[in-house]
Amino acid sequence: MDEDILTTLKILIIGESGVGKSSLLLRFTDDNFDPSEPSTIGADFKAKNITVGNTTVKLAIWDTAGQERFRSLTPSYYRDAQGAILVYDVSNIQTFQKLETWLEELDTYSTKNNIVKMVVGNKIDKGNREVSRDDGMKFARRHQTLFIESSAKTRDGVQCAFEELVQKIIQTPGLWERIQTDTDQIRVSDHEPSVPSCGGWRCSRV
Repeated sequence: MDEDILTTLKILIIGESGVGKSSLLLRFTDDNFDPSEPSTIGADFKAKNITVGNTTVKLAIWDTAGQERFRSLTPSYYRDAQGAILVYDVSNIQTFQKLETWLEELDTYSTKNNIVKMVVGNKIDKGNREVSRDDGMKFARRHQTLFIESSAKTRDGVQCAFEELVQKIIQTPGLWERIQTDTDQIRVSDHEPSVPSCGGWRCSRV
């Protein structure tokens, strides 16, 4: 029920075209995978409630287009976002190298200085890996972001990525707020931090 929801969080999924952003969103929200998923035009939006520990929040998730011709449309989608997932394809090193540009864009257009960032190396089900897990972790450590590898096709890491991101957001003072009534006394400190069940994959705090 809506009265049980702590708050609504705005989440962005950004990265180069073809890295699987839409597939990650579809797997998380609908538990579905479509290998012929078309490229996003402009931006796509989905909402889903998620419970981390004893806390339930509503996620408003924006999947932004990676193609250059749509970039002029995206700055407005960055506004007021509390979390961002930066995706690359582990089988395409160029998408990994482009993360620097996406981070710069995020820093330019984000209206929250303490927005929580997570780097996700997607498509680990593919055999022709070009970016090692260690390289991904080093990048995340250098830029002080969360990190996980995933596969929208096999589900590995997908749920964990969103759970870990949400957990970090609700533990970040000032990043979100909820207007309280006299009977609404919920606080983040009332909830013990939980360790997400990652189906064999552990989210890395770096």
